[in-house]
Amino acid sequence: MHLHILGICGTFMGGLAAIARSAGHTVTGCDSNVYPPMSTQLASLGIELSEGYEVAQLDTVARHADVFVIGNVISRGNPLLEAILDSGRRYTSGPQWLADAVLREKWVLAVAGTHGKTTTTALLAWILDQAGLDPGFLIGGVATDFGVSARLTDGPFFVIEADEYDTAFSDKRAKFVHYRPRTAILNNLEYDHADIFPDLAAIEMQFHHFVRMVPRRGRLIVNGTDENLQRVLARGCWSEIERFRPAETPGVGADWTIAGNGAIKHGGAQQGTLSPFALPGQHNQLNALAAIAAARHVSVPVRESLAALATFRGIKRRMELRGTVGGITIYDDFAHHPTAIAATLESLRRQVGKARILAVLEPRSATMRLGTMKDALAGSLSAADLVFCYAANLSWDAAAWLKPLGERVHTNTDLAALTDAIVAAAKPGDHILVMSNGGFGGIHDKLLSRLGSPG
Repeated sequence: MHLHILGICGTFMGGLAAIARSAGHTVTGCDSNVYPPMSTQLASLGIELSEGYEVAQLDTVARHADVFVIGNVISRGNPLLEAILDSGRRYTSGPQWLADAVLREKWVLAVAGTHGKTTTTALLAWILDQAGLDPGFLIGGVATDFGVSARLTDGPFFVIEADEYDTAFSDKRAKFVHYRPRTAILNNLEYDHADIFPDLAAIEMQFHHFVRMVPRRGRLIVNGTDENLQRVLARGCWSEIERFRPAETPGVGADWTIAGNGAIKHGGAQQGTLSPFALPGQHNQLNALAAIAAARHVSVPVRESLAALATFRGIKRRMELRGTVGGITIYDDFAHHPTAIAATLESLRRQVGKARILAVLEPRSATMRLGTMKDALAGSLSAADLVFCYAANLSWDAAAWLKPLGERVHTNTDLAALTDAIVAAAKPGDHILVMSNGGFGGIHDKLLSRLGSPG
């Protein structure tokens, strides 16, 4: 079968392309604003990629396509989509294709939540892999240990990042309702995706639909400190539940706890210690604890999970070290929601102590561009010594909303000028944390180049 994928460079659709190619299908695709790591992954797989959405693709690279897989970034009015609809060609969404072609016969372990999905999915896949279970997976990022974001295996297990964003132009349900997991992690829940959901209640409804699909003998691994998740479960739950939380934090239930030193308990009994572990911060400890609990549901002992996590090397664009030049260290992180921004900065602060942190932010997500979270943004950046905000394409005045940070803040709508300001401010010993859910105009490499140049 020949699949032509619209929006192929998104993390989900790129992973789907890799899986389809592994299954023996011919895969081509198209996208705009292409950037690594997904573009390089597709190239390494030999998948032909067309830039843009020209209708001419129907007579060239997609001439013999059996089905068009439409990514959720594609809206009505897109010229290629309109031509596909006019011609009556067969199309489907990415989640629906995956459910029909791959997941139907698998034990699906799905990781849902506003934050931490990619990291937790990668951790869980790595645990199962090291336990010899040979899982398939689809992760919303490239795990360093795997070198890819997705793979298909003959094993019975499939680990998937379960996103609540909508499925496609023709299916406005959350993507994760297609996956029918037997093991499901609910990491956390708060308002996001303001372009799709009018309020938190609308997102909670989607999570309720997700919970309804877990079988009676399935298991939910739930953050016991999250009140929004408890409200979702109160609407109905028909499966086993295990809750997790920090040992020092009160919450609903305490099936699993983890202390600040990494000591883990299950049912009050010591299970071992998460150490060594490469990912900093309490939020990553909780991600690891959730993965350990989920792995136990498929019979992986805790001691084996801990051994696997001790070798885990991280994920691209999740506090990824991009380089050090002139004594200045540059990191890349996907943080784009105030909660994630704050957690990332706080973990870096614990790591670098009193060294200066220069936070470089692109408020690029639809939620941020619309200004839905603007009142929380200044507070989320408080751990940084200097803040540089790329304020292009916003419907609100970033400088005004970041004013509580005082003289620490520099905003600019010109990327070159913003880069100049960062270079001028940076000193040996500084740590520059770049945060965006997009390519950010290649600012990471620009900074490495400029800071590494004499004079």
